[in-house]
Amino acid sequence: MRIVIQRVKRADVTIDSETVGQIDRGLMVLVGVEVGDEAADADWLASKTVGLRVFDDENGVMNKSIVDVNGRILAISQFTLTASTRKGNRPSYIRAAGHELAVPMYERYCAELARLSGQEPERGIFGADMKVSLVNDGPVTIIIDSRLKE
Repeated sequence: MRIVIQRVKRADVTIDSETVGQIDRGLMVLVGVEVGDEAADADWLASKTVGLRVFDDENGVMNKSIVDVNGRILAISQFTLTASTRKGNRPSYIRAAGHELAVPMYERYCAELARLSGQEPERGIFGADMKVSLVNDGPVTIIIDSRLKE
């Protein structure tokens, strides 16, 4: 699994002009699931997301987590994170997991976020054509790949 985390002032996701998820201060996370990913990947990434110290403390140092600042999380599935661009200019999505794996892995990641943070994350809708809007704070953008954890 691969995630892109952005520290945001606000973020929302809409489908057909209807807002389906929105947060103020917090983390907007794009979630990509690859063939071969397992529950341990979702659990590890959720733990990293919740524990990531990217919010400023009283000294202006990034030393606080999403829990420490009582922020919110918006988690959005995004299969294009699995793209390979090694050959040519058209991305290949052959590594992207199909719905039968990707949906349960995305749901597990969100459930683990809720368990660890104490609050249900806002979400997009898996497989929908979503419009995402955000104000990146910093900017702070971090990519984490569960296959690179060791």
